[in-house]
Amino acid sequence: MLKKFFLLCSGVDQNIINDCSNGEQNKYAGIGATVFFTAVMAMLAASYALYTVFDNAYTAIFFGIVWGLLIFNLDRYIVSTIKKSDSKWKELAQASPRILLAMIIALVISKPLELKIFEKEINQVLLTEKNQMTLDNKEQIAKQFEPEIAALNNGITALKGEITAKEQEVNDLYETYIAEAEGRKGTLLLGKGPVYKEKRDKHDAALLELSQLKQENAVKIQNNEAAIGQLQADQKQAELTTQPIISNFDGFMARINALGKLPWLPSFFIFLLFLAIETSPIFAKVISPKGEYDFKLEDEETAIKTWVAQKVHQREEMLQTDVAVSSKVYTDLKEDEELYNHKRQKANELMQLQADSFFEKQQKLL
Repeated sequence: MLKKFFLLCSGVDQNIINDCSNGEQNKYAGIGATVFFTAVMAMLAASYALYTVFDNAYTAIFFGIVWGLLIFNLDRYIVSTIKKSDSKWKELAQASPRILLAMIIALVISKPLELKIFEKEINQVLLTEKNQMTLDNKEQIAKQFEPEIAALNNGITALKGEITAKEQEVNDLYETYIAEAEGRKGTLLLGKGPVYKEKRDKHDAALLELSQLKQENAVKIQNNEAAIGQLQADQKQAELTTQPIISNFDGFMARINALGKLPWLPSFFIFLLFLAIETSPIFAKVISPKGEYDFKLEDEETAIKTWVAQKVHQREEMLQTDVAVSSKVYTDLKEDEELYNHKRQKANELMQLQADSFFEKQQKLL
């Protein structure tokens, strides 16, 4: 039962292979088994690749089965269409397009399985990339908010600077009127005279302005700090919003790129393995000598080809004979007097009818 299934997979003619020896059947059963297991591996590879894309097992398995059947049909077609001949070079030339197609199929099959085999290493590469992307993302988002935050901080610094300058002015006025009272500066007279009072009034006025300035600037500083807090909250929210995009950066294409950053030699050997598996049925058929099945298949094909050629030749001969007979018949009819008189009479009647019809039309016009 299993042998019949593998023979079916190899694409051989069942009627011919059943009449062949057991060894010949085993050879083609081996080729069919290779075709079948290549399709199974293609199905597994496609299912894994599609699972990384859709993140749904049922969808991945369904399309994986479809892909496996497609590869099975292609491989079966490739093997079944290679015909044995007396020249190996002719066979290689015949198989070269199919070998190229097998290389493409091997590449498509091997890549998803490489992703699974090197999954841990790929995850490490993706983690490093995600961390760098997170840092870059924070830096880019910060550049959007930093100018406005810096402007608000500069405003706070300026407001505090106004208060500091006013405090220094008040302290200077305080020192001036105290020095006047002690007789160290100004009039150099000890006591609280008119000059002292004038300087004391300037100090008190400046102190009142300082108090008002502190109140006004405190409100402005508080507003700026609230605005800074809101901007920082918006910045944090932007980081949280974009982080899931970075966290989900592990799709099929991202894994392919991460695989490309790993050492190429292991991936290359895996590709060679699948290439050997994919092309082995083709090379097995090309390298092997003509067997019993090939001779019987050639015998049937040449028999049909000869029969078709005979039928075509017979039709050509029949056509040539018919043309020759028809030519002779019409040549003889040229000399037939009875046929001439009959045709002359009919032509005369036709001319009379045309003349009568023309006369009737002209009479109606008048």
